[in-house]
Amino acid sequence: MNSNILKQAGGLFPRTARLLRHSDFERVYKQGRRVFSAHMTVFYLRQAEGGARVGFTVGRVLGGAVVRNRIKRRLREATRLQQATLPAAVDVVINPKKSVLTVEFAVVLEEVGRAFAGIAKKV
Repeated sequence: MNSNILKQAGGLFPRTARLLRHSDFERVYKQGRRVFSAHMTVFYLRQAEGGARVGFTVGRVLGGAVVRNRIKRRLREATRLQQATLPAAVDVVINPKKSVLTVEFAVVLEEVGRAFAGIAKKV
């Protein structure tokens, strides 16, 4: 797909909206709280400043590289569509279960939205 089409459709998940460093993931796991759903566990930690950042942890237990990348693409798109519901200063790590690959995308989208709404209430 042409990148211009993605930009016009609002199809970007910018680098500033992603958790990238290992230390950030560790901090969210150790100091943060959790929200559970049928197909994923969502960890979150409130920050003093900055925008919402989201990261994904998809381990080898879930499958080979192709399977893990497909899971990440589905989660990235669901997050992009639901990120407006996140509060401004929060770091989020989504840890999917293998079932996230086999369920309808609408279910994944709904679970991410429900988790983000729960985070917004608690933060």
